[in-house]
Amino acid sequence: MQNRPRARKKFVSGGSSHPTSHSSSGHSSSGGYGGGYSGTRGGGGGGLLKIIILVILLLGGGGGALSGGLGDILGGGNDITSLISGGSGTQNGWLMKSNSGVLNSKVSSDARAKYTKIKGLGKDKVTIMVYMCGTDLESRAGMATSDINEMLSADVSKDISLIIYTGGCSGWKNSKISSRANQIWQVKNGKFICLDKNAGTGAMTDPTTLTKFIKWTAKNFPANRNELIFWDHGGGSVSGYGYDEKNKYSGSMDLSKIDRALTNAGVKFDFVGFDACLMATAETGLVLADHADYMIASEETEPGIGWYYTNWLTELSEDTSKETVQIGKRIADDFTDQCGKRCRGQLTTLSVTDLAELSETLPSKLKKFSSKSSDMIEDGNYGQLATARSGSREFARSSGGIDQIDLAHFAKMTDNASGEALAETILDAVKYNITSNNMSNAYGLSIYFPMNKSNKVDSISKTYKDIGMDKEYTNCIKRFAQMQVSGQAVAGGTQSPMQSILGGMLGSGSGSSYSSGSYSSGSGSLGSLLTGSAAQSLVGSLLSGGRSISDAGIEGLSSSNSEFMSEDLLDAGKVAEYVTENRLVDSDLKWKKNDDGDKVIKLSEAKWKNVRSVDMNMFYDNGDGYIDFGLDNVYDFDDDGNLLPDVDGTWLALDNQPVTYYHDETLEMGGDAYQITGHVPVRLNGNRADLIITFDNENERGRISGVRFEYDDSTTETQAKAKTDLEQGDKIRFLYNCYTYKGKLNKDVPMGRTLVINDPEDIDISNVRVGGGKSKITFKFTDLFGQEYWTEELN
Repeated sequence: MQNRPRARKKFVSGGSSHPTSHSSSGHSSSGGYGGGYSGTRGGGGGGLLKIIILVILLLGGGGGALSGGLGDILGGGNDITSLISGGSGTQNGWLMKSNSGVLNSKVSSDARAKYTKIKGLGKDKVTIMVYMCGTDLESRAGMATSDINEMLSADVSKDISLIIYTGGCSGWKNSKISSRANQIWQVKNGKFICLDKNAGTGAMTDPTTLTKFIKWTAKNFPANRNELIFWDHGGGSVSGYGYDEKNKYSGSMDLSKIDRALTNAGVKFDFVGFDACLMATAETGLVLADHADYMIASEETEPGIGWYYTNWLTELSEDTSKETVQIGKRIADDFTDQCGKRCRGQLTTLSVTDLAELSETLPSKLKKFSSKSSDMIEDGNYGQLATARSGSREFARSSGGIDQIDLAHFAKMTDNASGEALAETILDAVKYNITSNNMSNAYGLSIYFPMNKSNKVDSISKTYKDIGMDKEYTNCIKRFAQMQVSGQAVAGGTQSPMQSILGGMLGSGSGSSYSSGSYSSGSGSLGSLLTGSAAQSLVGSLLSGGRSISDAGIEGLSSSNSEFMSEDLLDAGKVAEYVTENRLVDSDLKWKKNDDGDKVIKLSEAKWKNVRSVDMNMFYDNGDGYIDFGLDNVYDFDDDGNLLPDVDGTWLALDNQPVTYYHDETLEMGGDAYQITGHVPVRLNGNRADLIITFDNENERGRISGVRFEYDDSTTETQAKAKTDLEQGDKIRFLYNCYTYKGKLNKDVPMGRTLVINDPEDIDISNVRVGGGKSKITFKFTDLFGQEYWTEELN
C-alpha cells in the first residue's frame, strides 16, 4: 500500500527458563511481512511459555538504577526512509539503471588535463604513501596489522615504493611497530623495513603531520606516479578523516584541513584513496580535485576488513603503467568480494571518481540544482523536496545518521530537469562503482543534506566557505534547515514518549527526545498547537534572531550552533502558514476503532504523505519504573490502510534473551526483495558496542552481520569500520535504558548473565513470549519537518 512502511517478518519461538543461556529450544512459526503477522496475535496460544528474566543491575547511575525482578518484556519501532526508492523503471531496487560493476570509459570534453602523465610500457615509477593511523581499529582488532600482512603478501616490484606512516595507536598487534612514536616503514622484498623509528609524536589528524610525511616521501622516493591512501576512521563531509587514539581530543582532519595539508605538501597525486568510512562525497571530490586526478572511496561505512591489498599491488607491480581506473576497479572488486565472503550482510560500496572531470562539470550543475531546490522551498513545495530527501539512499544509518545521501539518487528523486542533469553529471564522473548485492541507489558520490539533525549546518557552512563550495548550495541547505526547525518549534519543540507513558507525572515543560536509544531534556511546549498569528510571530522571531533558538526546546540546537536560523532567507509568514497546514496534530494520533472493532490510527492519504517514519516504542513496568526495549518495525495495516499495533506479547531475543533492539532502516530492493537493519546495544568484552542485525529475503530470521564500537562525540564524530564478526569466546552483556516513575534516566544498564559466544552462527534470533499487562506501547510518528509525536499509550 502506498505511503506505508514494510513490517519485519517475525518468528516466534518457545521460551527458555533461563534467557541468558547460550542455547535455543524453540520452533519458528510461519508468517508474513508488510501486512501479515507471524505466530499468534494477542495473548493466545501456540504453546508459548512465559519468559522469566533474571535481572542483575550492576550500575546505579546517579540516582540509583531500577531494581527488582523482570517478569515480562516488550519493545518496538520502525523507519520508512526507503519507502519511495523504487517504482517504474527500477532495476533490482535502483531508481535509475544500476552502475554497480559497470566500467565507464568515457571522459567529458570539458575535463581538465590530468596532473599525472603516465609514460606507458611499464616505464612508470610509482610511490604509494599509506597514512595509517592505527587507532582503536588496530588496538582492539588488529585491522591495520592485517592489512600490512596483505601488503607483505604482494609481489611488490622494484619500481614501486610502498611507504607506510604509522601512529595514533595505543598498542599495535605486532612486534614491529612502536606505539611510543610515529614511524615510517617500507614494504620491500616481502619485508617490513623501518625507515624512521621516531618521526615525532604529532597527532595524525594534524594537517602538518600529513604534510611532513608527504614531503619526506616525495623527496626520498621520487616518482612520476604518486598515490596517497588515508587509513583510519572516516566521517565524510562534516567531520572528515581520522581519529587519533593517542591524541583523543585533537579532533578530526576536516576537509579544509585536508586541503591545507595537501596544498602545503605540493605533490600532485594520481589517486587519493580512503580506506576509511563515508569519504566518497561530492565535497571531498571537489577538494581533492586541486591535488589529484582520481578519488577512490566508499559512500558507506566500511566493514572492518577494509581494502584487500595483495592483488592490486601485485598487478600494479606487473605493469606500473596500468590505467588508474583499472587499478581502482581491482581495488573495488576485491574489497566487495572479500566483504561478501567475510562480512555477510554488511552494506559495502566503493567508487572511482575522475576528479579532472568532476571539478569542471559538477559545480555548474550543482548550482542550478541548488537554486531550483531553494525555489521549491520558497514556492510551497518543501514537502516534495523533503519527500525526495527522506526517500534517498542514506549512509551510516545504523550509527544514528550523519545526513549523507547519494547525490545522484536525491537529484533524480526531485523529479525536475536540474536534478536529471545533476544525476547524469555524477554518473559520468564516476568511472567505476561497485556495491554489495544488498545495496541499491548508491551511485558513487554522496553529499551532506540535513534532515536527521540541524546542529551541523553552521559547521558545514564554515567548511563550505573554507573549501570554496558554491554559496547557492549552502543557502539551499540553510533554507531547508530553517523550514525544519520552524516546523518543530511551531509543533512544540522536542517531545518525549514519557509524556504518553507517565502522563501528568512529568509536568509541562520537561519534555525529552528519543534519539538513538537515549533521551535528552528539552523544554517541550513552546509552540504547542500554535496557529495563525501566534505561529507567524514565533517563526518570525526565530528567523530574525529575536528569540533564542534554545527557547524552542529542540534537542541539539542552541545559540552556539544555530546561526543559520537568523539569516534572512525565507519569509516568516509563508513558513508559518506552510508549517501549520502540513504538520500533524494531536487529534491525528488518537486511537480509534475500525469496522472490526480493532484499535487503529486513521490518517488520510494526504496526512500519510507528510509522515516520514513510524516507530513502535515499548516499555516494561517492573515495579520501580520502566525499562525501554527499543524500536522494532512490527505492526500491520487493515484493509483501509489504518495502522494496527502489534500487541501479541513477544519481543526480539537473542538465544531467548529479550534484548534492546533499535530498527535503523528498511531498504526496498525491488519486488519482494528487502533488507531491514537494526542494532542491539551491548558491552563486548567490556567495550561499548552495537551488534548489527540484518533481516532480508535470504535471512528472514535475521543474523548478526557485524559489530560496531560506539564513540563519544566529544572524542570523535568520525565513524569506525565495523568489526567483522563475533568470535568464539567473546563476552556480551546486553544493555538497557531504564526510567524511574519521575522520568529519570539510567542509561546502558547491564542485565542478565554474561553471554559467552561459542559459535556466532548458532545464535538464534526470534521473538519470545514476554507476557502482558505490564507493558506500555506508544507509536512515534515523525513528520517531514523532523518533528516527533507520540500516540497515547496502549496497555
